Order: sequence, then structure tokens, then C-alpha cells
Amino acid sequence: MIHDDLRALPEQVTDWVALDAQKVKAFADATEDWQFIHLDEARAAEETPFGGAIAHGFLTLSMLSMMSYQVVPELPGVRASINYGFDRIRFISPVRVGARVRGRFVVASVDEGEGWLAVHWDVTVEIENQSRPALAAQWITRLELET
Repeated sequence: MIHDDLRALPEQVTDWVALDAQKVKAFADATEDWQFIHLDEARAAEETPFGGAIAHGFLTLSMLSMMSYQVVPELPGVRASINYGFDRIRFISPVRVGARVRGRFVVASVDEGEGWLAVHWDVTVEIENQSRPALAAQWITRLELET
């Protein structure tokens, strides 16, 4: 059964991905969040405790979808995977523009319904060469099953 395959899935770790200035600027434009702490390296270095510009927390969070494509196996009998929401999100450490991040995914639990599964993931986004993660989340994806 699919749910047994998911429950048995070991911790999955993604490749590193850079949150470079181009990605941050594109996200700022898409969300209309042009706060200087994301886009002005010199001003952010001078006026914030971050030492320079930082990526949007929501940009870091939005990378979970791309990261999940790397580590969640395709399962037979699943016709769609849908972002169902979060039980918890914590932005723990800022990500400096240009830093690389990666995701760690662990299946915490799987709920079953008629024609669907809800997969509860414990996800951590790590920052390369830092001991504290960028974020920790409890993410729920809903798998729509073929009938």
C-alpha cells in the first residue's frame, strides 16, 4: 500500500540550492515586497544586524515545493499531490543573499481518507556552513489517489 511505502521512507535530503540576488529580486517583484533588507546589500549591512541583505523568509519557504520534487518518490496510484498547508512554520535564522540551502524531509505521519492520503512532513531547511537552520515546518501534502 502507498501509505506503508511513505511511512517507511527514510529521511530525505535535497541538493544545495543558492538563494542568489537574481532569485531574491524575482521573488521581490512577484510579491511586491521590495524591503531594503532583501535588495540593498550595503544598506542592509549598515542598518541591520544581518551583515548584509537576506532572502525573504517566504522565498525560503516557497523552495519546499522544488526541494520536494528532488526527494519524494513517485508513487504508483497517485494522480496528484497538492499543497494542503502547514501546522507549524518557524523562521529560525536569516538566509544571507547568495547562501545555499537544502531541505531535510521526514514523514511524521500519514492520514488516510477515501481516495486520498495526507502526508505530514517534518521539514528543516538548512543553511550551508551554519549550525542553525533557516526554518523548520510541519508541512502537509495531500495525495489524490486513482480510483
